[in-house]
Amino acid sequence: MPLGANSYGKSGIRLVRIARDGEAHDLQDLTVAVRFEGNFEAAHLAGDNTSILPTDTMKNTVYALARETGAEEIEDLGLALSKHFLEGNPAASSVEVSIEQRLWNRLDPSAFEGSRSDRRTTRVSRGRKGTTIESGLSDLLILKSARSAFAGFRRDRYTTLAETHDRILATSLTAVWTHSSEGARAAWEAVRRTLLATFAAHDSASVQHTLYAMGEAALGGHPQLARIRLTMPNRHHLLVDLSRFGIANENEIFVATEEPYGLIEATITRETERRPR
Repeated sequence: MPLGANSYGKSGIRLVRIARDGEAHDLQDLTVAVRFEGNFEAAHLAGDNTSILPTDTMKNTVYALARETGAEEIEDLGLALSKHFLEGNPAASSVEVSIEQRLWNRLDPSAFEGSRSDRRTTRVSRGRKGTTIESGLSDLLILKSARSAFAGFRRDRYTTLAETHDRILATSLTAVWTHSSEGARAAWEAVRRTLLATFAAHDSASVQHTLYAMGEAALGGHPQLARIRLTMPNRHHLLVDLSRFGIANENEIFVATEEPYGLIEATITRETERRPR
């Protein structure tokens, strides 16, 4: 029987790096995944491991190159790792390195606290014909208690939702943007600030409306971005009915629900890029 698409690698590689510059320390808290695609048919069909680099070696390489390169940006570490693995493994047609960074708040030059919800992410995909770099963030909790509405929507016989012009809009944002070239990586903090500022200022007619405005602002403010994909689950906050207790509830007391939730996603691209039909 023919072998279909296959890959292998190492996931969940935990790495904490302390960069020491006198009394001031910088903390990197990373989780790295490496994935190879290529001509590994012999290992599957004949038990021939000649082309297989042990995944334990992949793990060791992550630690070694993190030390040797001293990469300050996770994109740079992903580029170094993918280049090393592709050059050293002729059976691999492509190497993908994904890195998630937990963000810590600084308390003083050498103390940190880890209450931030969001993660910084990157994925470097390097093949024999080129490299793609994606950066992003995940699990960024954001909420606005004004300038958010949802009305004028389609109804059928099962629709019970009431229209509202004053609701809570809350989400856990995931954003991934693609860089237009290897030499034009975006300032991650600047893109993040643009997304947050647009979310806060936008007069929202729906999650879709605000999502597009955020993506449009990111591309408009950062020319080194080729496209951006946003995922915004709608974390519903339902007004509690206190009328049975004789208490008025003028948009003050809500119950936050985890499930079910609306899931809104879209990719925003530049006008010069061909869109899929």
